[in-house]
Amino acid sequence: MKFLILDQSIAGSGRPQGQAIRDTLALAQKCDALGYHRFWVSEHHSHPTIVGTAPEILIAAIATHTKTIRVGSAGVMLPHYAPLKVAEQFRVLDALAPGRIDLGLGRAPGSDGRTAFALNPLANERPAQFPSDVADLMAWLHGEPLREGHPFAVVEAMPKGDTAPEIWMLGSSNYGAQVGAHFGLPYSFAWFFTDGRGGQEALDLYRTHYQPSVRHPEPNAGICVWALAAETADEAQYHYSSRAHWQLHRDRGIYLPLDPPEHALGQDYTAAEAARIAELRRTAMVGTAPEVAARIRELAGRLQVDEVAIVTWAHDEQARHTSYSLLARELGLAPRPAA
Repeated sequence: MKFLILDQSIAGSGRPQGQAIRDTLALAQKCDALGYHRFWVSEHHSHPTIVGTAPEILIAAIATHTKTIRVGSAGVMLPHYAPLKVAEQFRVLDALAPGRIDLGLGRAPGSDGRTAFALNPLANERPAQFPSDVADLMAWLHGEPLREGHPFAVVEAMPKGDTAPEIWMLGSSNYGAQVGAHFGLPYSFAWFFTDGRGGQEALDLYRTHYQPSVRHPEPNAGICVWALAAETADEAQYHYSSRAHWQLHRDRGIYLPLDPPEHALGQDYTAAEAARIAELRRTAMVGTAPEVAARIRELAGRLQVDEVAIVTWAHDEQARHTSYSLLARELGLAPRPAA
């Protein structure tokens, strides 16, 4: 089983948003040395919490500051862009780090409707073209012919090369699973996004309808889970307080930078809010490394997935580094020389 990282460049209260981007780069270098297989960054727009807006730029920085780990997007929200431009961007990235680039694709806007229109005035039309856009992107990315009669058949994506990014289909519903199965692509379900709802169904659908492709004769299924480990369970729960506090606001449609644990713990919660936090603490993958790793392995085994991505939020950046370090050791990853 392969283990990877999803980093969302989370803004922390009391510090500039740009620090979140620099923290992502530093964490990628750390995870390369720890032995993780992939490091993915997300795309969100006009979001006060998640400030990674341009994964293609961040991937370039990470790829040139790491040595072995695969680097990619989770994902590029394709309806915002022309497939040719995405193909060009990722061909350039592959030239910077040949054979180490992943292109995770999503159909969701990664934003609200107004922001989606600001990014692309044709926002209402592009999602319907998603399968067609994926087909075009795949052809351009691999230097293969577009479908017969395509108006852009003579257009090529440069620079060409001997390697190409590995395309992944991402999602939190059945739709992405169906598209991934149709094109014979690896597929990862955002388990942390839905708290697992619909995950088993999407994975079953993907495997049942999978159409083997030249690059992927067999289905390759993955999930992304939220997890945080520390030396003690109490310490892990302390750092998790920031995330639980944020989730209370998220439930009301309020998105804010991540507060420090002491701020979250100092709140005078209502009985209903306290009950919600208690439930979040009970179900979250939070605790010592052996406890968290065991829960990750149990879930992955039950779902029979091939890869597990781990996303971790903490206001204290060192707590995130510690969590990934402890889990790397517990999951049996082989350390690598630092870049």
